[in-house]
Amino acid sequence: MSSPSQPDTGESRFPRLRLLMLVTLLTLCVALWYLAAHLLRGEADVDWHAATLPCDLHQSACTASLGGGRTLTLDVEAAGRIRALELLPLTVRVDGIEVEAASVDFIGRDMDMGLHRFPLSKQDSGRFEGVGQVPICTESVMPWQAQVVVETAEGRLGSRFDFTVERSVP
Repeated sequence: MSSPSQPDTGESRFPRLRLLMLVTLLTLCVALWYLAAHLLRGEADVDWHAATLPCDLHQSACTASLGGGRTLTLDVEAAGRIRALELLPLTVRVDGIEVEAASVDFIGRDMDMGLHRFPLSKQDSGRFEGVGQVPICTESVMPWQAQVVVETAEGRLGSRFDFTVERSVP
């Protein structure tokens, strides 16, 4: 005698379908997170200028030519080397153009470490000051980039300065 057949609920038909839907949902969430991070940084309308080499923020200020005799300079006043979680006095100086606002972002070069933006206060003509902080490093030696963006009547101008941070051993 045959056993009575049970009604098919559909759950056993496509066991991988739920897994596929979950993976798709997670992929969409990650993609939206990256899109939101990109939009929050607001880099699309910045006219980027290369740093003048050599540039070592651990040793001295770094400069970028903005063209037409205009320059942008970033000085990170660290006692010795730049270290994670230490408060860093930041000074941005712009010569040859009137600047309304300035900010510095610390961005992980090889790894997305989130948005770490530090707006600076206007001091005298062309000089902005503030305090920033490199977040905790997940690797023993981590490459970072200081992105400086200034707002002018002509638009937003910026430059990127590379540096590395070594995790201190207790």
